[in-house]
Amino acid sequence: MEKSKLEKLDLVLTSETLENGLTIYVIPKENVNGIYATFSTKFGSVYDEFVPNGEKKMIKVPLGVAHFLEHKMFEQKDEIDPFTFYSERGCDANANTSNYKTTYLFSGSNSFNENLNYLLDYVQDPYFTDENVEKEKGIIEQEIKMYEDDPFFKMYNGIIYNSFIKHPIKYPIAGTIKDVRKITKEDLYNCYNTFYHPANMFLVITGNVNPEEVIEIVKINQEKKKFPKFNKVKIKEYDEPNKVEKEKEQINMDIEIPKVAIGYKIDCSKLNYNINDIKTYLGTILDLKLGRTSLLNENLQKQNLITHDLDITLINTNKHILAIIMFESKEKEQVLKQIEESLKDLSITKEELERKKKVRKSNCIYRSDNIYSINNKIMSNIMNYNKVILDDYKKIDELNIKDAQKIIENINLDNKTIYIIDKS
Repeated sequence: MEKSKLEKLDLVLTSETLENGLTIYVIPKENVNGIYATFSTKFGSVYDEFVPNGEKKMIKVPLGVAHFLEHKMFEQKDEIDPFTFYSERGCDANANTSNYKTTYLFSGSNSFNENLNYLLDYVQDPYFTDENVEKEKGIIEQEIKMYEDDPFFKMYNGIIYNSFIKHPIKYPIAGTIKDVRKITKEDLYNCYNTFYHPANMFLVITGNVNPEEVIEIVKINQEKKKFPKFNKVKIKEYDEPNKVEKEKEQINMDIEIPKVAIGYKIDCSKLNYNINDIKTYLGTILDLKLGRTSLLNENLQKQNLITHDLDITLINTNKHILAIIMFESKEKEQVLKQIEESLKDLSITKEELERKKKVRKSNCIYRSDNIYSINNKIMSNIMNYNKVILDDYKKIDELNIKDAQKIIENINLDNKTIYIIDKS
C-alpha cells in the first residue's frame, strides 16, 4: 500500500496493486457524504484487431463489440439487474464506453461494502448466450438509429469518419448496424477474456471512505476468484496517412440552422513529446484563437453570425490529433472564412500562455472539491500517462513558450475536412 500527496490540493492518494494485477486508487474526502466508484478496463472501440489472451494468432472482431459488451455485462445469470440492485440501495449506477476504455460505476453513500462487492462481482462474471446476444442487437440498433437522427452526433461522427482512413477511431463507438448484427457470444468472450483481466483494469474510489478498509474489501473479494495468467495484449498498429479521407461533405436534414464542423488532422509523429502534452499545448492555442473569450468568438457573437460559442474538441491516436471546431450559423461560409483566417497565425505570447496556465491552476482547485472530477482526473491520468500526476501545478508550470513555439512551428493545418448539415 502506497500513500502519495496530491501537491497543493490537500488530497492524499492511497494505491495498491494486488497479486492478480488489479490496481486500486482511493482518495478520501471527509467533508462530503457521497462516494463515487469506477471500475475500468483499458478496452474501447478502437481495439477490433488483437491477439486473444493465451493465443498466438491475431483476430478481428466486428465494430462496436466494446460497447455491446458493456451492455451485456448488465445481464446476469441470476437475473438480478445491476440498475435495480443499486436503485434499491439509494444509489445510481451506469457505464460508458469510449475509444480506449470502458467504465462501470456507481455513486451513493448507502451500503458501500455491499455495493463495492457487487460492482466487482457483476463485472467479473460475464453471462453471454446466443439468445441474450441476439436480443441485445435490436436494442443497440435502435440506439444507433437514434444517434443517426441527431444532427450533432451525425456531424461529429461524420467529421471523424472523413478525417481518418485506416485507423478504427474513424468509426462510431457503437459501431454500425451491419457490424452489430455480426456480433456473436464468442466475440464477446474473446474480448472479455483478453481485456477484462484484473491486470488490464483499475478501480478508482473517491469520497467519504477509509482507504485501508476499501482496499481490504477488494482484497477479500479478489482472493475468492481465480484468473488465468495475463499476457500483455497485442493490438494491431495502423499506418495512418496524414491526408484526410474526404475533404468536404454536405448533407441535408430537418433542421432550422445549418451546422458545420471543420476537422484539422495534425501529424504529431515528428514531435518529441507525449501526444497528450501536445494536446495540452494545442488546446491552449485553439482556446486563445477560437475559445469563449477569444476576439474571434466575441466578434462572431456581436455580428450574430453564430448561435453559441465555437465548440472545440480534440481526439487523438498514437500519431495524430484531430482538432474539431463546430458551430451553427445561417452564414456558414462567412464564419468558415473567419475561422480559417484566425488560424493562419497560431503564435502566442508568453503573457497569453501564463494567463491560460493560471486558469488551469484555478480549475485544479475547483476540481479538488468534487469527488467526480477527482475520480475523472485519476482515470484520465492512468489512460494518458499510465500513472497518477501527483503535482498538477508542476505539470502546468512545465508548460513554456519555447515548447509551445516548437509545436506551433510543426503544426500543419493543410490536412482538413469540412462537414456541413444544411436545411432540407
